[in-house]
Amino acid sequence: MFLNSVLVAVTNLAAGLLGNASFRRHFHLLLSAVVLFGPALSLWGNQYSIFAKKSHFLYRMFLRSGWGWTCVFAGSFVFLLSYTVRQSFSLSLRHVSRLAVAGGLWMGFRRLLALLGDATGSCYEPLTAPLEGQVTKGLAEPGQPLLLLREDLTKAVCLNKGMLWRGYEVSEDTFLLCLCCLLLVEEVAIFGPYLALGGPSGAPLRLLFLFCVLLLELWVFLLLCLLAYFPQFPSQLLGGALGCLSWRALYQGWYRQGPSWYCPGRPGVGLLTTQGQKDGVKDNGRPAANGVETH
Repeated sequence: MFLNSVLVAVTNLAAGLLGNASFRRHFHLLLSAVVLFGPALSLWGNQYSIFAKKSHFLYRMFLRSGWGWTCVFAGSFVFLLSYTVRQSFSLSLRHVSRLAVAGGLWMGFRRLLALLGDATGSCYEPLTAPLEGQVTKGLAEPGQPLLLLREDLTKAVCLNKGMLWRGYEVSEDTFLLCLCCLLLVEEVAIFGPYLALGGPSGAPLRLLFLFCVLLLELWVFLLLCLLAYFPQFPSQLLGGALGCLSWRALYQGWYRQGPSWYCPGRPGVGLLTTQGQKDGVKDNGRPAANGVETH
């Protein structure tokens, strides 16, 4: 009983914050500021910190599978909430399809970035000894390790062979974390208005919401760690910009057109109408007096 009371109190507090229109309207600006000024944290970063190693548990367990974790928790929450409200399997799948669209966009950009990286980069093989005459000709400084250019190798093959890759890159990690943060905020923000309208909220639904909130906090923390301990300018800045652009194209662009055969619609559309009418709220899919922005 005590744990359930704590769960209710914590989730109500988090739902009120994430459902606030001002928070949602300015969250992408906050995230942009983090990406822009986050590398300055490297001035105070400790190179001996456990977070300064890419082999850390959090990087291996969560960052490399970031999209999977986001889909599991956000998808489960969206499906359970949709099915709880309308008892419609097809409607629940339509809302979950937003994650599938975002996942397709993420995979497409990954492929495109890989092709651009292969086209603009080069692979170098470290030499154990300088080639004859190179030092005397001024091609390298004495004692400096030389690199032998290897042509016709992709970035993945080059790195797998233990060689060095140099080229223009966009940080996929920063791109993924920014996209996941913005997606989570959009998908879980509906829980606040849902609770305000008196919707049923059992422990499973509240636990899934809490897991989504904790995952959002983890992604922000990992983003700060990457910017502080592994600064890569402007690669990370480009990755963050691409993540924000993807979010804006989907949630502030395409999804605004409303649900149809080619568009899943925005979060909450078609879910709160019936409950809202019972409470005297306008039939627009979102409560007008809740602090949630109606798009």
